[in-house]
Order: sequence, then C-alpha cells, then structure tokens
Amino acid sequence: MSGHSKWANIKRKKGANDAIRGKITTKIGREITIAVRMGGADPTGNMRLKLALSKAKSNNIPKDNINRAIQKGLGASDGSNYEELTYEGYGPGGTAILLDILTDNRNRTAADIRHIFSKHGGNLGESGCVSWMFKKKAVFVVEKETFDDEDALMELVLEAGADDLKSEDDVFEITAEPEAFDDIEAALGEKGIETVSAEVTMVPDNTVKVEGDAAVKMQKMLDALDENDDVQEVYGNYEMDEE
Repeated sequence: MSGHSKWANIKRKKGANDAIRGKITTKIGREITIAVRMGGADPTGNMRLKLALSKAKSNNIPKDNINRAIQKGLGASDGSNYEELTYEGYGPGGTAILLDILTDNRNRTAADIRHIFSKHGGNLGESGCVSWMFKKKAVFVVEKETFDDEDALMELVLEAGADDLKSEDDVFEITAEPEAFDDIEAALGEKGIETVSAEVTMVPDNTVKVEGDAAVKMQKMLDALDENDDVQEVYGNYEMDEE
C-alpha cells in the first residue's frame, strides 16, 4: 500500500474544486519555470523539466499555461528569488509528513506551515525526523481500463529495470529506482501503454492506517497544505479509505 495513498491523493486532486485546481496549475507552472531556468527548455537533457511536464500532463494543465511557464523560465528573472526547502513533521495518528517547498520568504512559509500542522493535530519537526522513512522512487501508474494484461506488463517493465509491479484496485503501480525512469517510460511508450501518472516521488517504507477522527484531521491538513502556495509536493505514510 506504500504508493496507493499517493495515487489516492492524485485522484483526490483531480477531483478538487476550481480554486484548488487553479493552485495546482500555478504550482506546476512554477516548477516548470524553475526547471527551465536551472537546466534549459529541452526535457531530453533536463530530468526535472521532464518530470514537471509529466506532472502537468497527468493534471490536464492546458498547453498555453505550460508554454507560458517555459517562456518565463527562458526569459529574464521576474524578480522572484525562490528557495527550495524540505519540511518534515508528524500528522494526525502519528503519521510522517514530508513537504517540498518553493518560497520567496522562508519566515512566512515556516510560520504558515507550522500553523497548519498544529491546527490539525500535528507538529512540524526538525530536519531528518521523518525523511529516513522514505525512499526516492520512480512510480508509474497504468489504468487497467487501458491495459489489463498484468503478466505482459510485468515482463515488460522488469526487463526495463523496474523493481516491482503491484495491482491496486483499478490500476497497476510500477516502482523503480529513479535512474530507470527513462528506460521504463520508453518501454511503455514503444508498446503504446499510456500512464495516468509518471513521476519520481518519495515512497514510504511502511504505512500507518488512519481512521475516524484522525482521518478527518488528516484530510483537512492535506487540503490546507494543497491550498498553500509554497507547498509543491506532500508526501506521507498515511493510509486512508478514499471515502
């Protein structure tokens, strides 16, 4: 279940209201701009940009928004000096939460994130307090509706360098070391197998089942973190029913 909570979160984001969707578009656009500034506009030689574009595709970001973000990255600085940070802490039910942050004011962001954690039954921790519970992995999600031959998919991705393939409800989830991302993506593409999500993410070693009041608080915390402009990604070891 280590990656299933992540996939459930992606589906939750896809069904989010317009205000949240607007923030997702802004965050992904910012990530594209930063990626272009750091490594150029060619995704072939810029893995960060490649992943940002993949994220944009899976979230149905309009091409015009993507192109504007790329052009912004190629142009002169707009005055924003973003700093990349990682925040760690504990959520409801003793869950571990890891955040990727892009901010132009670390003091404001720290205060905002601390408030979100404390308001929803968690607490912001010191650097390293939970990051050891996560591993960086390439994760691909294929819907069974578009490809349902598990044996064929297993053989294909293992030959391309994947570590594992799991069947989760209506999707297959492929995990691998980040270095295998390109090979697996190419192998899937050659067979015409579409992914609804392809990313390098932080996958927890183990998960914690969150139910009842703790689950309600967790959902509210996730919503609040999604709404914060400085939070780019939320990783957690929670496991919740989608209801």
